[in-house]
Amino acid sequence: MSIDESLTKQMESARQRLHDLYEEYGLGHACVLEQSMILDELINQYNRMYQTKKLHH
Repeated sequence: MSIDESLTKQMESARQRLHDLYEEYGLGHACVLEQSMILDELINQYNRMYQTKKLHH
């Protein structure tokens, strides 16, 4: 599995967990906000990876 695939799977898993937590606890709960930050960081990693790839092409 490539880094791209691994990161994509992590993002999807984090997104699903965020959705599940939101359904259970609502938007303002601390665990929902924490999971949102985790997903944001994964998205940032993904974007940085592709920005780096674009610079090298």
